[in-house]
Amino acid sequence: MRSSLGGIPVQRVMLKDFRALQPDDTLAQAVEYLLAGWQQDFPVVFGDRLLGVLTREDLIRAITQDGTSLHVRKAMRHDFQIVDSHDMLEQAVQVLQQSGSRFLPVEHNGGLVGMLTLENVGEFMMIRSALRHASQQVQATDLSAKVG
Repeated sequence: MRSSLGGIPVQRVMLKDFRALQPDDTLAQAVEYLLAGWQQDFPVVFGDRLLGVLTREDLIRAITQDGTSLHVRKAMRHDFQIVDSHDMLEQAVQVLQQSGSRFLPVEHNGGLVGMLTLENVGEFMMIRSALRHASQQVQATDLSAKVG
C-alpha cells in the first residue's frame, strides 16, 4: 500500500466537507454533530486556526463527568498531530498510524483546510484501483477493435 501512496499530496485525498467546533461551543453541540452525521472526531478552531481536537472518547468522558453544558475548550486535546495539505500521503499515513488517532487535521499556511482519515485513504485507493481497471478495460477493447 505504501508504494501506491507515493507522490500523492494529502490535498487530493483529504476530507474537505467536515464539521469543526468552536472552543466556546458546549458539548451539547458536539453531541448534535456526532449524532447527525458520519463524523466522530472534531477539530476545534477559532476562525480557521486549529486550537485542539475533540475525540469521541474525550466527548463521552467529559459528558459522563460534567454533562453537556461544559465548553468544548475544557474537554479538547491540545496534544495532537497535524499534516500539511502539500505533505505526501505516504508520510501522512505513517503519522496517522503512529498517532493512534482516527483522524489528522490538515492545515495549509496555518489554517485548517481538511481532515485525513484511514477510511478516506482506503476509499481513495479503491476508487483509484477501479479507475485504473476501467482504463485497462477500455484500452483492451480499443486494441481488440483495431486488431479485429
